[in-house]
Amino acid sequence: MKIVFIGTGGFALPALRALASRNEIILVVTQPDRPAGRDRKISEPPVKRASKALGLPVIQPVKIQAEQGIEPLIDASPDVIVVAAYGQILPRAVIELPLQGTINIHASLLPQYRGAAPINWVLINGEEKTGVTTFFLDEGIDTGPILLQCELTIDPDETAEELQIRLAEQGAQLIVETIDRLTHCDLTAIPQDNSAASYAPKLSRADGKIDWNRPSTAIYNQARGMTPWPGTFTYLNGKRIKIHRCRLSGINSHDFLPGKIVLPETGRLLIATADDLLEIVEIQPAGRRAMSGRAFLCGLHKSDGDLFQ
Repeated sequence: MKIVFIGTGGFALPALRALASRNEIILVVTQPDRPAGRDRKISEPPVKRASKALGLPVIQPVKIQAEQGIEPLIDASPDVIVVAAYGQILPRAVIELPLQGTINIHASLLPQYRGAAPINWVLINGEEKTGVTTFFLDEGIDTGPILLQCELTIDPDETAEELQIRLAEQGAQLIVETIDRLTHCDLTAIPQDNSAASYAPKLSRADGKIDWNRPSTAIYNQARGMTPWPGTFTYLNGKRIKIHRCRLSGINSHDFLPGKIVLPETGRLLIATADDLLEIVEIQPAGRRAMSGRAFLCGLHKSDGDLFQ
């Protein structure tokens, strides 16, 4: 089966490699090279780098719905298009192009967590399980009929970065099985139950702001779901501080003011929340490198205050 692969980010890489080892990928479509990192150097998308290593032809249209994005796909005449973590909405002209359909690999158990950030939101919401779905794309947001699903149990301390790695590998296995079964006419698509749908909208940097008036578990899950991006942060004396890792302490906050640094004599950076104390394991003050909570506590002066806001 001739495949056009459309993807950009790291989540797509295991699927690209798995398909390339078993099928004919005639073209890869990915996003343009863009500035990245602190030095803002122009960087190739992960899918482009992997495609070059595999010897696959790559195009990078600025907008896939434009003529220069659609024409190469028409010329390629694929049997099926596979999409994973691309970052642009495909027009109908692309979705309807292949005879076997356009298949998306989505990192949730659809119809739950439709949208751009399912991995983040399952953690933010404290879910205990998630998974991967392959489905036929239509013009809705992750609304097309489901082909295959595979469930995965979330580890209690897992971050979005760690969960993405596991889901990407699972997605690779699932798309290989999906293509194999489509090839042998052994797969029936099932419409989604729209009444059971939930959504996972794109995150912004502002979503990482910690509200210490929330329960400790909610803040902990926020930090898990936003690692590595957009990251969680707070303020001390008006200075922004990044919270890289934290853990639940199980110690009641009692009457401490939410956001207050308490029990410093323990050598642990413990912060009061709406219910229990939250221990900050790794923290990064503005303009400095990341450090342990203990090191931060040792360097804290009375003039710095003791209330995160």
